[in-house]
Amino acid sequence: MEYFFEVAAVVLLFFLFGFFHSVLASEKAKVIFKKLFGKYIAFYRLGYNVLSVLSLYFVWDLAPQPSLQIYQLTSPFDYLILIPQLLALAGMIWCFKYISFKEFAGLSQIDRYLKQEYSDNDLDENYTLRIEGPYKYSRHPIYFFSIIFLMFRAEMNLFYLTMIILFVAYFYIGSHYEEKKLVRLFGDVYRDYQNKVPKIFPYKLSS
Repeated sequence: MEYFFEVAAVVLLFFLFGFFHSVLASEKAKVIFKKLFGKYIAFYRLGYNVLSVLSLYFVWDLAPQPSLQIYQLTSPFDYLILIPQLLALAGMIWCFKYISFKEFAGLSQIDRYLKQEYSDNDLDENYTLRIEGPYKYSRHPIYFFSIIFLMFRAEMNLFYLTMIILFVAYFYIGSHYEEKKLVRLFGDVYRDYQNKVPKIFPYKLSS
């Protein structure tokens, strides 16, 4: 019973993180920020990223950590498990070849602001449709490689397993709302992309 309440507390804290993270990521929140602060919306993405990292750290630190061990790999399997993790890291680097890391982090926005080239119609990001490289196989390859990195671990306990499940759920929920925005921006082009390429895992069941 102790583990049940600990897991419930972890889920609740992560839900609060996900709720506020999603609210701040919404277009409504960005429009309100733009109305209040004008072109300072250029700083929104960087502030959002910093706040996301800090809030996730506090969730991780404050949450009870049910230590029930599920498995612990012995040598040499504890080293072999690093291979898919390294491949996942390489996959994330591959993804950033096709998107601007500075735009993703919020640095390009500030650079455009300082050069007086920022359009506040972009809100916090200048969106582009990417269908090259890993984006030919998954519409959200960063989520896919993040899941692979999290799943393969030499030691697994109940806390970490709960967090993996919560992250996967959040990736799927977040991608749903993100794609609604991309459909508004790119219309039929993005709908056609959705029909051809799987959402996260690069495998599509035939209908």
